Amino acid sequence: MSLEYPQDFRYQDTHEYVRLDGEIGTVGITQFAVDQMGDVVFLELPDIGDLLTKGENFGTIESVKAVEDLNAPVTGTVIERNEAVIDSPEEIAEDPYGEGWLLKVRVNDADEVLDSLTADEYRALVEGE
Repeated sequence: MSLEYPQDFRYQDTHEYVRLDGEIGTVGITQFAVDQMGDVVFLELPDIGDLLTKGENFGTIESVKAVEDLNAPVTGTVIERNEAVIDSPEEIAEDPYGEGWLLKVRVNDADEVLDSLTADEYRALVEGE
């Protein structure tokens, strides 16, 4: 099965992504990470109004295999949490780049994503190219 990496997203080597739309960043985890984790059973996310700092932990995702830290791909303020995936974390696996997003963040500096991985760079990282 070929995994998807949308071209308009930027990726972290810790498997989080961000999609910018103006000053709003949608944050989630990649399909690769979801596939590696197996069934996601619990999600801990920050509250609306909390500040994320790029590269720092902002929550955890728990699967039947492991508990993993989530690291912020951008610096900014949380403006929305995806309550649907908090209530039913298994939904992340079904559509990690669409309905399975985790947070929406008002980004402090959109240029900050420029040092993140492109889709091709992320694919090379995870597929060992």
